[in-house]
Amino acid sequence: MFRINNTLVGILHTLPLLLSIAAMGDSAYIRVHGDCQKVLQYPLLFGGLFIFVISTLGLVGVLCRVNAALYLYLLATFFVILAFSSFTIVALFVTRNNAPDRAGPSVGYGVGDFSPWLQHYVTDQRNWDVAQSCLVQKRVCHGLAVDANNNDSLAFKRLTTTQIGCCKPPLRCGFTKKNATFWEAPKAGPLANDTDCRTWSNRQDKLCFNCDSCKGGVLANIRSQWRHLTIFNTCVLVLVTTIYVLGCYAIRNNRLEYSNYTTQRKIRMRIPSTVI
Repeated sequence: MFRINNTLVGILHTLPLLLSIAAMGDSAYIRVHGDCQKVLQYPLLFGGLFIFVISTLGLVGVLCRVNAALYLYLLATFFVILAFSSFTIVALFVTRNNAPDRAGPSVGYGVGDFSPWLQHYVTDQRNWDVAQSCLVQKRVCHGLAVDANNNDSLAFKRLTTTQIGCCKPPLRCGFTKKNATFWEAPKAGPLANDTDCRTWSNRQDKLCFNCDSCKGGVLANIRSQWRHLTIFNTCVLVLVTTIYVLGCYAIRNNRLEYSNYTTQRKIRMRIPSTVI
């Protein structure tokens, strides 16, 4: 009959425990050193905390052979599996491309390139005012070291999507770069009759922070973070499901051991009367 040692199951239970600690550590790091879009902070914090609690409960149930703790652990784990599965499906829906052929990191993004749920983040003026204020305070466009004589400087190829959208005018405007944050419009006016081209300002507190391309760059960054979170969720889901199955075997082992113990005890109690 197939048996799984409880010690082995206990060791496997330490994996989500360590993973939860790492998730909470990443959440703390994002809070201190993260950018303005801290979308991973709270999912990592609460997800890591919840997994830590139920993993500790499962570890106690397995190593101490407490079936009540194991039953509670399996019930909580079942709901965790459902929650992570639902969240992963929602994340895949949220991060889908609306216009994959038109947008790109080098060309830039627009708000319409993203799902309606993500679009709401920047179309809500209160959200965008907070995000824009954070971008200015964080000085995301400060210190972009570029060669003023080289319009194809490698520095601009290393920019984040937020910097591409917020720190320089869109390519379609036809502006000429003088230095990192100073661009000169064509004498005849922007090549495209575009709102972003008219919105651009060489003032360090303005630049393209009110541009649609800036909002698109911010959303591209958020979408990238959500996709990383989806990968993390999938890994946790596979691990937790595996340990859930092993937890069921641990309960079975505890029952068998208790049954064997009870049987042996009855046999020992009968031996004296048989001998007599």
